[in-house]
Amino acid sequence: MEYVTRIVIIGGGPGGYEAALVAAQLGAEVTVVDCDGLGGASVLTDCVPSKTLIATAEVMTSFDSSYEELGITVDDGAVIGVDLGKVNRRVKRLALAQSHDITASVTRAGGRVLRGRGRLDPVREPDGTRRVIVRTGDGEETLLADAVLIATGAHPREIPDALPDGERILNWTQVYDLEELPEELIVVGSGVTGAEFAGAYQALGSEVTLVSSRDRVLPGEDPDAAAVLEDVFRRRGMNVMARSRAQAAKRVGDRVEVTLADGRVISGTHCLMAVGSIPNTADMGLEESGVRLTESGHIRTDKVSRTSAPGVYAAGDCTGVLALASVAAMQGRIAMYHFLGDAVAPLNLKAVSANVFTDPEIATVGYSQADVDKGLIDARVVKLPLLRNPRAKMQGIRDGFVKLFCRPGTGIVVGGVVVAPRASELIHPISIAVDNNLTVEQIANAFTVYPSLSGSVAEVARQLHTRKAQREG
Repeated sequence: MEYVTRIVIIGGGPGGYEAALVAAQLGAEVTVVDCDGLGGASVLTDCVPSKTLIATAEVMTSFDSSYEELGITVDDGAVIGVDLGKVNRRVKRLALAQSHDITASVTRAGGRVLRGRGRLDPVREPDGTRRVIVRTGDGEETLLADAVLIATGAHPREIPDALPDGERILNWTQVYDLEELPEELIVVGSGVTGAEFAGAYQALGSEVTLVSSRDRVLPGEDPDAAAVLEDVFRRRGMNVMARSRAQAAKRVGDRVEVTLADGRVISGTHCLMAVGSIPNTADMGLEESGVRLTESGHIRTDKVSRTSAPGVYAAGDCTGVLALASVAAMQGRIAMYHFLGDAVAPLNLKAVSANVFTDPEIATVGYSQADVDKGLIDARVVKLPLLRNPRAKMQGIRDGFVKLFCRPGTGIVVGGVVVAPRASELIHPISIAVDNNLTVEQIANAFTVYPSLSGSVAEVARQLHTRKAQREG
């Protein structure tokens, strides 16, 4: 009888379900242990729901910011509003549908989905086989595994004096239970999550105050891109409070008071806490099983998703690598390719494209401006404002740019930034260039549609190529 490799995956997010699909296709016996529904936070409470909400906000923003310039008239009595309860019901319906689709895909591929919470048993079988203890609604079940993948994700970080109540003080998993649009929303945290929700609720009609402990919004993003977004936020009426650290939030009747570190108190009808996340790695028997964790509780992994414990891999937000669904999925796939002996390439973070779903969007790939400024790479940089793009002029787009980074000698594209509507789509040709070591000359010589926003990508490449040629001449 032929032996079948047994894989147990704890966590059904992108890292988990993508790994399950690969392992099943490669002939392994796969069990996915999950307690909330396949898709994880990415599908149920984070990426899919937030981007669905943002889709509604985009429609509002696009109309509000350009209808006059495009010649569209609105009757004085017309009022455009949002039924947030209806929007949120659609959000949750789409999230559940996506989760069900993923579950169906895994089961069709031959995988088993077990509802429960899993933990590693530090005691292994005599032959080295791992044991996973699963607490289900009916008790406990022990699974034997030749390899285990931990893909348990993360949960919102909380400030002790600003604990969410699910009604007025909220974290990013609770906002979809709101039936009415917050009249005055205080968003604490100006990272990606905070910026996305602040922009979305402002577009939907809330008066938004964004509390940032740093000098600017999106401190981890390209500084030029962050400056554009902050300018847009302020121009649209958002109160952006820089260098303001929130210490506490409490309910006072039907309002919320947020106390800042300098003693100031700001008031609103609701408060959204977006102050980071904590990996779901506690009480899983990881360290007892030889899995090394960082001080923050994240699982240490190498470039093929291995942990320090033999036969144990990890993927996704619990690793702290990059909190992106695409990275989690790649980590999970790489883990299975590696363990099951298929061809595999190590995770290359410099080929990862990412997007901030604000309006305008901010998309990035490869080396960054910070890398260039720190001397981590020698690169030439050109930035071209979208104001010069004919399609942007036609659509009334005033904010944004395309920026490319290339090696000075070869002209090989090593990074890029796009700030524009649908930047998540426009970054793809730059991602292809970075991943395949294409040159600015090759990008410049490729045909683009006229008029199109993508024409700015080719124009930036032409400028970099011309400057390179002039220096060589």
